[in-house]
Amino acid sequence: MFELRNRRLYLCTPLREDLAEFVEAVIRGGVDIVQLREKDGSAEAIREGARVLLPICHEANVPFILNDDAQLALDVGADGVHVGQDDVSVSQCRALLGSDAIVGLSTHADDEFDQGLLEDVTYLSAGPIEETPTKPGRRGTGLDYVARAQARSDRPVFVTGGVTASSIALLANAGVQHFVVVRALTQARNPYQAARELRAAIDLALG
Repeated sequence: MFELRNRRLYLCTPLREDLAEFVEAVIRGGVDIVQLREKDGSAEAIREGARVLLPICHEANVPFILNDDAQLALDVGADGVHVGQDDVSVSQCRALLGSDAIVGLSTHADDEFDQGLLEDVTYLSAGPIEETPTKPGRRGTGLDYVARAQARSDRPVFVTGGVTASSIALLANAGVQHFVVVRALTQARNPYQAARELRAAIDLALG
């Protein structure tokens, strides 16, 4: 089982034509967790993307996580699954994937986070801090929520929404230690360099 407490830079990526090259580049730049999150692709396309990414991640000792689908995570040998509030339950994921699997849970409010702490989750995510196109219709939680979540958690809390190299110092001052990125890497002209800059900002902010 992967230990997540010292893993800081978590990529969520959709399927893309250069998926293998992109993920290889950002891992070299400092990404240390990878999630495949594809909301529009077919199950077979997601399965094929997972087959591409799993050996890349494992060669670099990086955990590979699938979004939403615990059964597919089991089928492809992923290291775990990440689910939202309206997806299959944490207990069902744990029963299917076993005690060593990574199970992550999204939270967007204090009551959801408190309930999440009662579940058998490996980590929780908190946010998005600000509205983001990757979560259409989801209002930003603001920084206060993620600071409260971080302060009372006994497990890693990965913060989502608006994470950039320039925002990391502010987030770290609020207690954030684990950062989820999407657009800062998926839209970067040079993904490797963007990952290096994010990683350098994290390392500087966390000492």
